[in-house]
Amino acid sequence: MRFIKNFEEAYGSFHPTFYRGTYSQALTDAKKELKFMLVYLHGDDHQDTDDFCRRTLCDPEVVQFVNQRSLFWACSVSTSEGYRVSQALQENTYPFLALIVLRDARMTVVARIEGMVEKRFLMDKLNLVITDNEASLMLARADRQNRDLNQSIRQEQDVAYQESLRADQEKVRRKKEEHERQEKEQEEERNKIIEEELHRENIARLKVELSEQVPDEPTADSVDCIRIMLKLPDGTRLERKFLRNQSLKYLYYYVFCHEKAPDDFQIVTNFPRRTLQCQPTDEVPEPPTFSEAKLGKSEMLFVHDNTA
Repeated sequence: MRFIKNFEEAYGSFHPTFYRGTYSQALTDAKKELKFMLVYLHGDDHQDTDDFCRRTLCDPEVVQFVNQRSLFWACSVSTSEGYRVSQALQENTYPFLALIVLRDARMTVVARIEGMVEKRFLMDKLNLVITDNEASLMLARADRQNRDLNQSIRQEQDVAYQESLRADQEKVRRKKEEHERQEKEQEEERNKIIEEELHRENIARLKVELSEQVPDEPTADSVDCIRIMLKLPDGTRLERKFLRNQSLKYLYYYVFCHEKAPDDFQIVTNFPRRTLQCQPTDEVPEPPTFSEAKLGKSEMLFVHDNTA
């Protein structure tokens, strides 16, 4: 700030610590920090200004006292801000000092020191006024501590409430998720039961349809026939004759339509072990004949449950 620079050029750098900011900012900080605020209005052209600054204001004891006991703001009345503060404080002469402190919730001037004063008078005057008004600051500090304590308690209560609220919300969320999970599982189970029932119905219908496609069994005196013996997974034994030029799909249909046969199976030979391609597929809609499969006149075959 220009005033501080000019002051130090004239009187040196040893002086009370100037508040670097506006008058309004200084008032705000003093109120916030519950400090006394000492205001010095500098009259550049007054005859006592130079002597006061050198002998009183920059005296080591005064500097120490002011720095320890107050927030110090100073300005020249020749500046626009200094003039505005001068109009507010209504000083009569220079040098001018005003001591301001928080009283009844507002910053109040509690001492005015005008004209040339020696350091002892200044320090005694300031000390007396500070002592007389310390009680108001103590009361303000106590009130602020109570407010801070109450605010802290409210904040702790708010935190506890928010934590409790979050915990309750989390319980609700988990309960909802659990309910949705159970509903989903139940829905999946219902769908599974329906699918299984539809599958059983389809299998039953397919067995009826395929059983009608199985040709009649050749008679015992048929020349070109093959005798097939089958062993089902549960140990049931079946025997059936087919013509050698018939497709293996009829063997598959025959087994598939039997009530004790599994729904998903393969038919394998005994020795050498091999799987007969007897189930019609999209790739092989017409499986080979018994003859093409190189089966003998009598064969023992095994039905393997693919789901076992």
